[in-house]
Amino acid sequence: MLLAVLTISDRCSQGLMTDTAGPAVAALLKHHWPGAQVWTGLLPDDEDAIAAKLEELGNQGAALVLTVGGTGLAPRDRTPEATRRVIDREAPGLAEAMRANGAARNPFAWLSRGVAGLRGSTLIVNLPGSKRGAEESLASITDLLRHGLEVVAGGQNHP
Repeated sequence: MLLAVLTISDRCSQGLMTDTAGPAVAALLKHHWPGAQVWTGLLPDDEDAIAAKLEELGNQGAALVLTVGGTGLAPRDRTPEATRRVIDREAPGLAEAMRANGAARNPFAWLSRGVAGLRGSTLIVNLPGSKRGAEESLASITDLLRHGLEVVAGGQNHP
């Protein structure tokens, strides 16, 4: 199974800052899906480039693509828009669960605009850009992702 982590950050892509959130998310994926191949990448906050990479990863057969960053209110935060351009169907409960879980600890989590949805059989989920926010968001939906990926792959084992 191919899983992907795509960090979206102008500063990290320019070498002005080190990406800590993307590697942390990749490590969590490797822990929860030990047999999976985990691809990682880094892009600037460019909506067209993000959309193109999401399409490419879906075409390569990624089961799950987690984006990290670009979900806030800053003018260049365009990850949700890029994601909506490429998904066929939204899975709003995933984003709602992450925001609700995050807001229990930090009310600013409600400002996250991240979305989630399917492009064919690829599940795409936007995580926040901070290491802590990304880790906590992923932890809050790991069981949902596991079940969702099984269902998308044709499993009919509903709890």
